[in-house]
Order: sequence, then structure tokens, then C-alpha cells
Amino acid sequence: MPTSSFLFPLLFLLAPISITNGAQLILVNNCNESIWPGILGTAGLATPQSGGFHLGSGQELVLDVPEKWSGRIWGRQGCQFDNDGKGNCETGDCFGQLHCQGKGGVPPATVVEMTLGSSTSPLHFYDVSLVDGFNLPVSMKPVGGGIGCGVASCEVDLNVCCPSALEVRRGGRVVGCKSACLAMQSAKYCCTGSYANPNTCKPTLFAHLFKAICPKAYSYAFDDSSSLNKCRASRYVITFCPAQ
Repeated sequence: MPTSSFLFPLLFLLAPISITNGAQLILVNNCNESIWPGILGTAGLATPQSGGFHLGSGQELVLDVPEKWSGRIWGRQGCQFDNDGKGNCETGDCFGQLHCQGKGGVPPATVVEMTLGSSTSPLHFYDVSLVDGFNLPVSMKPVGGGIGCGVASCEVDLNVCCPSALEVRRGGRVVGCKSACLAMQSAKYCCTGSYANPNTCKPTLFAHLFKAICPKAYSYAFDDSSSLNKCRASRYVITFCPAQ
């Protein structure tokens, strides 16, 4: 199985000890296949790497992001792009573009969300979300730890235990697991309309299933208490397929 654990010591020695005006995100592909991470800066913030790039099995890439950066990162699978960066992905596709450039991924996709400081707090908030469904195991953790710093993750391949009603298949195999919202398309499952608050929107049977398998990930829209991490670190490692 490919792993990049032996690269970590060298990488950390070469990287700066601290980032004065922001943070470093170290993206690691520990999967046994290529992936194409997609990136979206939220609230009009800059998007690194034009929003997407190729990451071969065992490869790493270091991204420097500015202070107070907020955004989301997800992995895309089974992609094919031409020389102009046009093509498609089996999961997480951003409208046929290698460089997502302000576009989010098409669900289902496992999403890493983060807000690295704000005008009201120096703390970093981050999570792994299954609200848009699941396609790849992923984790995010600070380098060196810190007070209150935890690991956000869904390290298990939910595709192997995805309920048949939520399966997304390509070529006879399950490549993604839809969220209940995407599958049912109702306010109750999407936490919209009269269900747009934690008092009326409760976890569904599917959310309970996802939570039991991935307790450190968001299973539905109001799953804050056990899934949102607060930290202050200069570097974070985001690993796709962390358990392989």
C-alpha cells in the first residue's frame, strides 16, 4: 500500500517552523490511485492552485494560505482531462474543469471545511463533512498538536456499507454514497424551510449510520458539538485515505 509517512520528517524539516501571516496545508494522497483535489475559497477569498490539481498516489503538496482564509477541499476520483484542463471526474466533479476556479464539487463528496481565524477570533475551525455525501476517506489534523486541537476525519470507506438507496455507481462499482438530502430531496432531510434549525432538524437513520462509522465527521447540518474542531496551529495535514 502506498504511504508517504517516510516523507513527513523531511517535509517538516524543510518547511518553515511557523507561518507569520497564515497557515500551511499539507495535502497527502495516501490512496492507491491518483486523485484530483478540488479547492474552493469561500466568501470571495482567493482559491489556491486555481481550484484544482492532480495528486498521484503517495504524493504531497504544500499550500500556503493567508490568515483568516476560509474554504473547502475535497478529493475527486476517476478524472480524465485534456491538455486544456477540460474533462470529467467520476466523483466530486466541478463542472468538467481541472481547475475549479470558484466552483464547488458535485455531490456526493467528502468535504474538508475550515475557517483559519476571523475578525472576531484567532482560533481555527475545521471539520470533515458528510453533509454532501461521501466519496473518499479523509482526515485533517494539526502538525504538533496544541491546546484543544483535534482530528477531523472519516477514515472508513463508507462506499462498502452504503445503503442501496444512496449508492452512486460507475462501471458496476460503488464510487460514492449520497447524503439523505441528495437522495430524498426533502426539507426534512436537507434541514431547510421549517427544518432549518437544530430544534426541528434531527439526525436521520442514515445520519446515525454515518455517525456510528465516522464519529469525527459531520453527519448532518447541525452536528456541531462532536464534529467541529477548534485549534490554533501553523500547519495542518489533510490526508486522503488516511487509514491505508
